[in-house]
Amino acid sequence: MNWRRLSAVAIKELRQIRRDRMTLAMIIGIPVIQLILFGFAINMTLRGLPTAVADQANTAASRAVVMDLFATGVVKPVAQADTPQELMSLIRRGTISIGIVIPPDFERRRIEGREAVQVLVDGSDTAVQSAAMQLAQMPLDDPGRVRPLTSSPPAPAINVVSFYNPERRSAIHIVPGLIGVILTMTMVMFTAVAIVRERERGNMELLIATPLSTAELMVGKVLPYIGIGLVQITLILLLGMWIFQVPVRGSLLDVYLASGLFVLANLSLGLLISTRAKSQFQSMQMTFFVFLPSILLSGFMFPFNGMPAAARWFAEVLPLTHFLRLIRGVMLRGAGLGEMWLEMLALAAFTAVMMTVAILRFSRRLD
Repeated sequence: MNWRRLSAVAIKELRQIRRDRMTLAMIIGIPVIQLILFGFAINMTLRGLPTAVADQANTAASRAVVMDLFATGVVKPVAQADTPQELMSLIRRGTISIGIVIPPDFERRRIEGREAVQVLVDGSDTAVQSAAMQLAQMPLDDPGRVRPLTSSPPAPAINVVSFYNPERRSAIHIVPGLIGVILTMTMVMFTAVAIVRERERGNMELLIATPLSTAELMVGKVLPYIGIGLVQITLILLLGMWIFQVPVRGSLLDVYLASGLFVLANLSLGLLISTRAKSQFQSMQMTFFVFLPSILLSGFMFPFNGMPAAARWFAEVLPLTHFLRLIRGVMLRGAGLGEMWLEMLALAAFTAVMMTVAILRFSRRLD
């Protein structure tokens, strides 16, 4: 082996990497992004869970109990309700994760040592269940005061009731989210190489010669993958219900409508990447930069409420964040799309913006 020739090849490779901005960005960007995400944005300790209160007693003692519960930092008031039924409606829509019910006979229950406060929990997220259990460890030992657990605690005064997944099976929480993760990975990657592949195979000349408009070309590229996405959705649903007994409590039509809109959002993003990339390998590199923050910040792997505000704001831009709320709301809580119209609007706006930018950026010139 000639070390001179070997070093020449190595130097040539280093220079080529230096000229390739995308590869250089991955060398520096991947460790930086992962370090920031895992070290700063990922937090397994949940705080500030969105909560509503139905205080039917409306006494000084009941109000003091509510204030002390909020003082723990685990829950944060975002809405008000009058009845437990209204709390359940808010939980089903995804507006809140926890509902606190104080019955009209709160004072008598507390004095008799019976259950005086009930905490309703959205059990479709197992992390929320674990955080809510902290509230049950604080008995009401004095009027209007929530004190730490003592060596000889009285009967539990705060009862936590979990809905939608009382068995705390992780598959029920994960499988609906996998629909979004798989669609993000496949749909973005498929369309990210769509335009680039035409250039590399020499088919762009034929497309330029046709009377197709830019919009017709881009939409035509997307249509076949919509069918592929629907096939993937059906396969995941069937396997999830058969193997893991994951329920579909809402309308199956709502599941496909939400998933179809999410497929369009990912396809439009993939087309935008395809208009920017110079090769199929570069398009896959750019896809990785989209997939990594999506899976980490959307709430699929790590609790959304445990992230700092800046990370949550960034996550709101990602279509996977809104789709997870939709699919878990429909499948696990039986919510309708009309109750979660803001999430649908966010996906529709994302699709419109990405598709418009992709059409404007697409060039029908070979150079």
